[in-house]
Amino acid sequence: MKVFTPAPNRKFGFMDGVGLAGLIGLLVARYIPVAKIIPFWGCLLREQTGWPCLGCGLTRVADRVAHLNFLGALDANPLGTVFAILFALAAVVMVLHMVFAMPIPEIVLSPREVSWVRIAIPVLVIVNYAYVVVRTKFPHLLM
Repeated sequence: MKVFTPAPNRKFGFMDGVGLAGLIGLLVARYIPVAKIIPFWGCLLREQTGWPCLGCGLTRVADRVAHLNFLGALDANPLGTVFAILFALAAVVMVLHMVFAMPIPEIVLSPREVSWVRIAIPVLVIVNYAYVVVRTKFPHLLM
């Protein structure tokens, strides 16, 4: 892994876009009860079959992270919680970058590291989904 630090700038880049999306998403989760005001909000797969989908719990995660209830968010969807926190950190980095011209380091992975990431992401998704299924369908196994 190589890390490059550019000169201080205020150019709007990819990380700024991620940070802006995270900021907007967490502000919406904090101040607008989306699940209560949109009548069709919910998991259609879970409503029809009783089994959760890969994204089950993400609305609760966003709401709980926005209200700083990290343990509740971890309980709803652990991987979603990690990404919600990363979105919040990206929002902080975006503000520091745009206001104070803080440079955002650029990370370049080696081909071997890229292959490890390509293996790790599906494994993490499968383990997270297994947790969500067990938490939803077989909660007595987690006691």
